[in-house]
Amino acid sequence: MTRTITLSVTAGLDGSRESRAAAEWAAREAQLLGLPLKLVHVREPVPAPMAQAPLLGSETQQNWTERIPREAAEGIRLRHPGLDVISEQLSGRPAETLVDEAKDAELLVLGSRGMSGIGGFFVGSVGLGVVAHTERPVVLVRAGEQAADEHEADRAGIPSAATAFRPVVLGLDIESPDDELIEFAFAAAARRGTSLRVVHGWNIPPYYAYGLSMDLELHGSVAGAEASALTEVLSPWRKKFPDVEVSEESPYGVPAAQLVDISREASLVVVGRRIRRNPIGAHIGPITHAVLHHSTAPVAVVPHH
Repeated sequence: MTRTITLSVTAGLDGSRESRAAAEWAAREAQLLGLPLKLVHVREPVPAPMAQAPLLGSETQQNWTERIPREAAEGIRLRHPGLDVISEQLSGRPAETLVDEAKDAELLVLGSRGMSGIGGFFVGSVGLGVVAHTERPVVLVRAGEQAADEHEADRAGIPSAATAFRPVVLGLDIESPDDELIEFAFAAAARRGTSLRVVHGWNIPPYYAYGLSMDLELHGSVAGAEASALTEVLSPWRKKFPDVEVSEESPYGVPAAQLVDISREASLVVVGRRIRRNPIGAHIGPITHAVLHHSTAPVAVVPHH
C-alpha cells in the first residue's frame, strides 16, 4: 500500500466512552507509525438560540462541544509524551465530514458501543456510514478497550501492556485476494512485533448442499486444496515480511463466526470491504458486518477494489 502523502492517524471524537477509547487506541497506533494524531469533533449545526442556551449550569452547548477535543488532546499529550496531537472541531453531518477527513489520513479510528447483556457491540449509523463510504482503512474500537487488552497476560495471568502483543488476525478470501488488505495486516503485525494469523474459511461446493453428503476423502481433498491455495497467496508476502511469523488456517465453516471466535485472542482483526460504486450505494458485506458487531478486539476494515 503506497501513499505519497501521509498526514496523520485521525480519530473521530464525540465525548462518549467509545470515542475516548478510540482516541486512546489511535494515539497508540500513531506512536507505532511515527505519525501525528488528529482528533476531530464534528458538531452538527444547531439554531443559534439553542447553541447559546445554558446546557450545564451556565455552560452553553457551543462551549461544551468546544471543550471535547481540547480536553481530550490535553489528556492524550499527558499520557503519550512526545506525540504530536492536533485537535480540530468541524461543523456538518458527522458521517460525511469524517469520510472527507479520512481522505488525508493514514487511517481513521472510530468507537463502537458495548451492548450490555448481548454478545456483541453496536456500530451506530455514523460508524457504518463511514465504513461503507470511505476509501481509507477504518478501525472500530469497542468501548472500554485498553492497551492491556491487546497484549498477552503476564506470568501471573494479569493483563499487562508491558508484555508482547497478541497476534494480528487477517480474514482472507483467497478467491479474490487483495494486495492492500494483505499488506495492511502484515505491516500491522510487523510494527507490533507479533505474529499474523491468516484465516480463510470455506464451505462445501454448492452441488453438495441439496442432500448429497460429501465423503471424508473428498472433504479432505477440498480442505487440502484450500490450504494449498492459501499458502500460494501468502508466499510472496512471507518473503516481503520475513520477520513476521505467519500461521495459516483454512477451517471448514462460516468465516465470520470463526473470526469472531479468534478475535478473543487477537490484538487486531483485519477484514476487507470491496469498493463498489453503483446507484444503490456502498455496501459493507455480510462477513465484515458481522465481525464489526461481534469482535471483541479492534477491527480494521480495509477497502479495496
